[in-house]
Amino acid sequence: MRKFFLIIMAVIITLSIFTGCGNTEKESGGKVELTVVTPFSDSDGNRRNFVSAYKGYEQKTGNKIIDVETASVNEEWKAKVISDFQNGSEPDVIFYFTGADADELIKNEMLVSISDIRKEYPDYASNMKESLMPVSTYDGRQYAVSVYGYWEALFVNKKVLADCGVDIPGADYTWNQFLADCRIIKDKGYTPIACSLKNVPHYWFEYCVYNNGKISSHTKTPASADDEIGQNWIAGLNDIKSLYEEGFFPENTNTADDDETVLMMIENKAAFLLDGSWKVGWFQEHADDIDNFVIIYVPSKGERKSTDAIGGFSMGYCITKKAWDDPKKRDTCVEFVKAMTTDEVVSSFGELTVTALKNGVISSGELDSLAVSALAMTKGVTGMVAATQDLLNPAARDSLFKNISNIVTGKITADKALEECLEIMK
Repeated sequence: MRKFFLIIMAVIITLSIFTGCGNTEKESGGKVELTVVTPFSDSDGNRRNFVSAYKGYEQKTGNKIIDVETASVNEEWKAKVISDFQNGSEPDVIFYFTGADADELIKNEMLVSISDIRKEYPDYASNMKESLMPVSTYDGRQYAVSVYGYWEALFVNKKVLADCGVDIPGADYTWNQFLADCRIIKDKGYTPIACSLKNVPHYWFEYCVYNNGKISSHTKTPASADDEIGQNWIAGLNDIKSLYEEGFFPENTNTADDDETVLMMIENKAAFLLDGSWKVGWFQEHADDIDNFVIIYVPSKGERKSTDAIGGFSMGYCITKKAWDDPKKRDTCVEFVKAMTTDEVVSSFGELTVTALKNGVISSGELDSLAVSALAMTKGVTGMVAATQDLLNPAARDSLFKNISNIVTGKITADKALEECLEIMK
């Protein structure tokens, strides 16, 4: 049934692109080749939706999309993106972050704002709610046309929990209960938490900081390691250290890549994975038994309720200034982004997340048990804040996250690591 649904959705997406692309060939004066950079790697369940959409666009227009695929979205990928812009080898269209990661690009006028695009193309992103379109942290303007928002939550392997005699946690899951469950799981010979602290420590960083602070302060950065927010960050980093010292992460967490540790979930070797809404598609594509997995809230402590989540809009399609200034590419870039952000295409990405669509998501009407649990989780959310890491500039964030492995192994203190991070932010 699911394969049938995917085929139908692919047909719908292709037809919507056929009817939604307008006069791309006529406007662009012939066949055009666009280089497009996105975060849709093979480990991202949404890659199939992206490929289906741009292949449909190619078929309709005759234009060619150079799909610059990434192996994994991490700090190295972000640094490579910035380096390409600095070297004059930036793409024509980029699906990129809208927080501090984009500040340098915006400061150096390397991206085109939506308001400037609309001076020539008034209907650009006209199917989106203005209030939900991501805003630059640098100048308060909108540059990215969002496709979907995100949430971060806990994926659970039900078989591992059952083998360990641990119940599936409910909406009031506390940090102490989580620690107790992890000890049981470890004693039974399983890995409690699938995580690569080498590649993706940021999910645990976000929630551990969240657990030690407040909703009102989560979207603020410390002025120093000694102020209240700085102390919250240090406490969160030390909570990660405690998880490591308890042996709750994989033995190779400081050397393994994310792809390797995530596989532990579908191989029934690990119980919990903290990840984002984009991971639902990956499980649907790779898991032998999708019913073996469920999505729950991240355990809480302090003032945070477990139903208080991290999420929002952090990425979208941007047109680069270089492509905008090229008369052979300007029309094509605009029409490509419009084709990739129709209601139908966005719905293929965003049924289980949040979108900025004025008309709302077009529902498939056919959801598996994991998707049902994702919707149930999102409907029960009592509060949501954006990821605090998005406020750090790339260099500062890279320093902090690379130091997490050093923190957990005792090579540097959390206080010192934060001080180094904040020094880079100055």
